[in-house]
This record gives sequence, structure tokens and C-alpha cells, in this order.
Amino acid sequence: MKRFLIPLCLFAFVVGVSCLQPPTVARQSVVPQPKVETTPAPQPQAKVALKLPLKNPRIVVFKRERRLELYSGESMVRTYHVGLGLNPVPDKVRQGDRATPEGNFYVFTKNDKSAFYLSLGISYPNVEDAERGLRDGLISRRQRDAIVNAIKRKATPPQNTALGGDIYIHGNGASSDWTWGCVALENADIKELFDAVPVGTEVTIKP
Repeated sequence: MKRFLIPLCLFAFVVGVSCLQPPTVARQSVVPQPKVETTPAPQPQAKVALKLPLKNPRIVVFKRERRLELYSGESMVRTYHVGLGLNPVPDKVRQGDRATPEGNFYVFTKNDKSAFYLSLGISYPNVEDAERGLRDGLISRRQRDAIVNAIKRKATPPQNTALGGDIYIHGNGASSDWTWGCVALENADIKELFDAVPVGTEVTIKP
């Protein structure tokens, strides 16, 4: 029996030692993976700064497209997405209808302390609004004349008649139609627009 135990122990020792040996180089090596060429994701291009002052700047708003265009002379230099009044489709008729007016206006004031970041006052009501208001019995002859005289002087038309007023292009977001008749932009956009246009700038608002 002892004659068989000695060889058996030797065999177990050799096997045990072999199990403790590190794996072969071939087993340790890692199969190289092919290099995958990746194309970097395109980065948004920085907006080129406006060349100021603009030449005879003017603003055109397209209500249906929710778009404001800024022009320098005959060249369009910027477009901005806008939000409108809570009643965005019709033309403004009276105070409280929450509609954004349509027609030809001008910037009558610039407010850098606006509750809506920055704002440009729009000269609503204009002469056409005054004539319609008089015809429809919303305003008196005296109120009509005050509006017309202010527009002729490019001053601030009366803002507290039954036609309404306080229509501004301002900030605080353009993701929805949320204003009471104003035109709303993102803050970065109104900042650029505010810096680019002076009082007296023509504003056209189209359906």
C-alpha cells in the first residue's frame, strides 16, 4: 500500500503546483480591437455680432409664423421666434381682448427696467385704430384727435382708452402665446434687439 501512496502524492503535488502557475502568455494577451474612427458632433456656431449702428433699422413681425425680422436698410440681419397674446389670431380691437395688434407702428420708448426684462413700447393705437374706434363708438372725437396728434409727432399715443394700450416687445420667453397682446422674445434675443434699435424705429405687425 505504501508503494502506491508515494507516487500518488507526487502526482497530486505536481498537479497542484501546475494549477498555481500563471496562465500562459497566449492566454494573458488581449486580442487588439480595431480602432473606430469617430466624427465629433458639430458644435453650434456662435452668432455673429450685429454691426451697429444699423442703417435705418426696422422691425417686421409675422404673427402666423411667430417670427420677428430685424432689418438694416433692405437687408434682413436677424430673425427671432416670438410668442403673442393669449388671443393670437385676430387684430386687437379693444382693451382686454388679449389680441396682438396689426398695422404700422413705431418704438415710442425703451424700458431697461421692465418687469419683463427689457421692453420696447409699440405705438398702439395708431391712426387706423383711432378712426375705427371712433366709428364703432369705442372712443370720443377728442380721444381720436389725441391719438392722431400723438402719432403725427411720433409721441406716445394715449394708452388708457377703450382701445387698450401698453403693447410692448419684451422678454421673458417665446415658447408660447402667453401675453396680454404683446410680442415676447427670449431674453437673449430682446437684449440684442433692444441694443440695436433706437426710439422711433418702424414696426410693422402682419397677420
